[in-house]
Amino acid sequence: MPSMKEPSPEAVANVTEENVETRSQLLPEEKAVEGDLDPAQGDLDPKVQAAVILAESEERTIHADPDDAQGGHRQSSDTADLP
Repeated sequence: MPSMKEPSPEAVANVTEENVETRSQLLPEEKAVEGDLDPAQGDLDPKVQAAVILAESEERTIHADPDDAQGGHRQSSDTADLP
């Protein structure tokens, strides 16, 4: 689920044109759902979508939320029952 806050400039700077180009190519499963997108007909530009997705991902990597189950790096001792 995408966040509602804007990615930091640092996160946006980490997104490369090559990453955007690669991510903007739809997988067969995505094409089956989305079809062929055409920005000229009002569809969202796949490169814009890719850039947003990658920037949000970078933001979660750079500024991980320790309270988020996927954002924190925990030790096994943090969750294991100690004797």
